[in-house]
Amino acid sequence: MTDILNFINGEYVKNASGKTYEKRNPVDNSLIGMVHEAGKPEVDAAVAAARAALKGPWGKLSVVERCNMLDAVVDEINRRFDDFLQAEIADTGKPARLASHVDIPRGAANFKIFTDTIKNASTESFEMRTPDGKAARSFGVRTPRGVIAIICPWNLPLLLMTWKCGPALACGNTVVVKPSEATPSTATLLGEVMNKVGMPKGVYNVVNGFGVDSAGSFLTAHPDVNGITFTGETKTGTAIMKAGADGIRPVSLELGGKNAALVFADCDFQVAIDTVTRSVFENCGQVCLGTERVYVQRPIFEKFVSALKEKAETMTPGRPFDPATRIGPLVSKIHQKKVLGMYRKARDEGATIVTGGGVPDMPDDLKDGCWVQPTIWTGLPETATVVTEEIFGPCCHIQPFDTEEEVVNMANNNRYGLATAVFTQDVSRAMRLSTEIEVGLCWINSWFLRDLRTPFGGSKQSGIGREGGLHSLEFYTELRNVMVKY
Repeated sequence: MTDILNFINGEYVKNASGKTYEKRNPVDNSLIGMVHEAGKPEVDAAVAAARAALKGPWGKLSVVERCNMLDAVVDEINRRFDDFLQAEIADTGKPARLASHVDIPRGAANFKIFTDTIKNASTESFEMRTPDGKAARSFGVRTPRGVIAIICPWNLPLLLMTWKCGPALACGNTVVVKPSEATPSTATLLGEVMNKVGMPKGVYNVVNGFGVDSAGSFLTAHPDVNGITFTGETKTGTAIMKAGADGIRPVSLELGGKNAALVFADCDFQVAIDTVTRSVFENCGQVCLGTERVYVQRPIFEKFVSALKEKAETMTPGRPFDPATRIGPLVSKIHQKKVLGMYRKARDEGATIVTGGGVPDMPDDLKDGCWVQPTIWTGLPETATVVTEEIFGPCCHIQPFDTEEEVVNMANNNRYGLATAVFTQDVSRAMRLSTEIEVGLCWINSWFLRDLRTPFGGSKQSGIGREGGLHSLEFYTELRNVMVKY
């Protein structure tokens, strides 16, 4: 068992109040350590340190010098790969094969992609005649926005934190990170990396805690925070947007989703089954881009349901480092209770349970973990709770459809608009649907395929703003116009 401390101004610190909370392993509910909850004094100190670093050596580095330091962060994360892997798995319980191929490599890559981006970013320049017959040159200059508050989710803790921390630091900002209370370990460990590579004090800070009346609300309300970026549920995003309005501070929000997969009869059936299996069950369904609504064209509906059921029943739960493990637990007892409540709701509303719907029978040493069964439903109307509300678990409802127009209407009839996946070999149909479906990301015959240079974000109640490649610069920098008369 360890103490998980805050990281402020280059040092690990306890909180003044002595307030702590338990961090438990979701695999077996064993106690991992005690997390020191940051109060207002710690948040004030972190923001002050970040503000001072902007005026200190960090602010005086050239773009190339700054990027070289961040490239060293990448190297150090990779050198300590096993440490980050252990920390991520202890927090989340996810299978090692998943964390080692997605979370840690992408966590490091998120720094590299943005150092490459900022070194090659350009702005416009125009020449004009002035009224007195002389000339002037107008050009754009990008400057750091300032102190960025980064509020992180628990499903992909390192990956989604560095997705924001990478561009923020590459652009010359300083950051105060508030990881999820459920998954504080990798953000805290990254402080050691920052110190190892010689990152100036105050550039990277971490405050642990909760949202309301804790580190989250203290940080988002802080007047010296210049921008707030958040990934998480829409209700929390609404509160953060309200906090950002005080002081007219920009927010970047990637929020909830109720993502659909559209499977047409002309699809490559095996590709569709294999891909939807991933999009529904990977990371125990705890993926913001995951699929919870599956629409299958009627001629292949029964065949698809049967094949996905067979896949779901091969998702063996177990310990993270067991090679036989195909699915891990949910992140916490709180989330397990929520997901099981939605499973009950589906039964109450008349769902046909194709498979799952409860808790798997686990060995005695794992029975107290946060386990749920991979679950498939059919037979519900589009108004049913589990068809309209985000669940964030390893489950989906499969609905038949007949026409393209019908399925587009069903896919769009939801307040969320994050992502969708379309399976068809008709190129014309694929191109039509990519513009007709109201989402920020649309995959054709694939899922979770990402080029980090491209825009990422949601439509409708799934978010505001876009991050990724040059699009991140719109949030993490201020674009200033300079006019020179000569």
